[in-house]
Amino acid sequence: MSGLIGKKIGMTSIFDENGKNIPCTVIEAGPCIVTQVRTEEVDGYNAVQLGFDDATEKSATKADLGHAKKAGTSVKRKIVEFKGFDKEYKLGDAITVEHFTEGEFVDVSGTSKGKGFQGVVKRHGFGGVGQATHGQHNRLRAPGSIGAASYPARVFKGMRMAGRMGTDSVKVENLRVLKVVPEKNLLVVKGCVPGHKNAYVIIRK
Repeated sequence: MSGLIGKKIGMTSIFDENGKNIPCTVIEAGPCIVTQVRTEEVDGYNAVQLGFDDATEKSATKADLGHAKKAGTSVKRKIVEFKGFDKEYKLGDAITVEHFTEGEFVDVSGTSKGKGFQGVVKRHGFGGVGQATHGQHNRLRAPGSIGAASYPARVFKGMRMAGRMGTDSVKVENLRVLKVVPEKNLLVVKGCVPGHKNAYVIIRK
């Protein structure tokens, strides 16, 4: 699946031709620079490696600097490989948001927001024991019993309990492209995408 690397700008809403209010996400997609071209003969598969968002040379390693120099570009913060481009690209080529067209559907993947250590009600949707009797008075969001009896005398693996939540790799599929703004490198897709503002996302078509 071909695609681009982007950065989530935020959410807004627009009206369609019928006057319906549609929630949407604005993504800064590209321009991405081709930093390496994988070929069947050399690498065993065909792919295009893209770089996005300039990094400072001070924060880059010598390997990064050498890699960028080959492509004739600056060091990039985010590098991702894509397969399935119809067109052949060479080192240093730029791929812009015009790779997408309005009305088509794309998949957007990224890292979800981190929520820290959370209890079972927020993390797994437990109902708690609220409004219950049996003498309980201060355990509204407790998980309740987690084990069996004296046999097997242990907690089963995979038991849903409190713990760290978020920062998962999430892919949202079949988001419709509502607008493409080439002059500002913006892509507007219907619905929400994972990640916080300014988080990197990968858009595939």
